[in-house]
Amino acid sequence: MNDKHIPMSWDHPQVERYEETIALKIPGYAHMYEMTDRLIAAYMNTTQPNEGDRAAKLLIVGAGGGQELVTFGSRHQDWSFTGIDPSARMLEIAKARVERAGLSDRVSFVQGTIQQLPEGHAFTYDAAACMLVLHFVSGRSQKKELLCQIAERLKPGAPLCLASINGEPGTAAFEMQMQAWRSHMLDNGISEQEWERFAASIGRESDPVSSSSVLELLGEAGFIQPVRYFGSYFVEAWCAVKQ
Repeated sequence: MNDKHIPMSWDHPQVERYEETIALKIPGYAHMYEMTDRLIAAYMNTTQPNEGDRAAKLLIVGAGGGQELVTFGSRHQDWSFTGIDPSARMLEIAKARVERAGLSDRVSFVQGTIQQLPEGHAFTYDAAACMLVLHFVSGRSQKKELLCQIAERLKPGAPLCLASINGEPGTAAFEMQMQAWRSHMLDNGISEQEWERFAASIGRESDPVSSSSVLELLGEAGFIQPVRYFGSYFVEAWCAVKQ
């Protein structure tokens, strides 16, 4: 589900429960994707006003699970998608959801990393989404590289919606948020064992950075006008425009 990520088995059989559990873990999970859809549409109508009625091509980075594909595709019959993800098992989940939604003819899947996508004018995209991926990319330089690779495949003026777990582990504010998030997850049926695994994974299987660092990375990758449009404990979503 990520690009050049810290070692983590997204092909473990337990990921079959991903679609079920992720919405229990993140308050407002479905709303985040609905808001993302509306923002992408609004940005494209504003920055590309002469192209709003034609078929749009969207790049979905970390498409395993299929939430973006189903949410966006069901709302926009003229949008087509390239969904990329290194995990074969996560892509199978996405493919099954896309097929059930009747969207298979508008979605192309690529198992691998974004570096494997062709570059050049013929393969530029009208918009991109990279949801819940960046915190799995290890190190600042790798995070920047991922965002630069996305930018290279977007048209000027194209929006990127980016969601990730952001924060500074070890601070008092971080620990307070963790306590509140634990309470939310347990109240929604996530087991204590699963919470403990998640808490232990931060800094080991994921590499969250501060919100200010995310903004810096977006700017360095060539994105401007960043707007924060969603927040849920450590999960933040930003929308920015390819310069």
